[in-house]
Amino acid sequence: MGKISFLAGGVVGYVLGTRAGEKRYEQIKKQADKAWSNPAVQDKVTAATETVKAKAPVVAAAVGQKAADVSKDAAHGVASKASDAKEATTSKAADAKDAVSSKTSGGKHAAKDDSDLPETIHRDSKGDLHADTSGFGPGGEKLP
Repeated sequence: MGKISFLAGGVVGYVLGTRAGEKRYEQIKKQADKAWSNPAVQDKVTAATETVKAKAPVVAAAVGQKAADVSKDAAHGVASKASDAKEATTSKAADAKDAVSSKTSGGKHAAKDDSDLPETIHRDSKGDLHADTSGFGPGGEKLP
């Protein structure tokens, strides 16, 4: 089969690459038709066709099963990654909640550690944050 393919490739290459003209092309075409019509060649073509027809369902089933296995493995991998991400996010959220809780007292903000607040932010007597907006904008006296 390999020699026939090589020979056929050589003939096709020669036909496409030749500049001998239409007469040479017709000679080659006639030889190719004669070879194709040869009963021995047709027996090989028939045998190859039957083999492909016989093995196609088996090959298709194997490919389908392999595709199903690969997609199942991929789905499992994605689910595992999603679960890991959920656990990491939940852990980070819990850490953030604990950090905020450690700075609060009874649901109100503790008065300690306000050193990192800007000068325009302050806490009232209840511990709630407020912004001093008196220095921002055009000022009340300039509004219409």
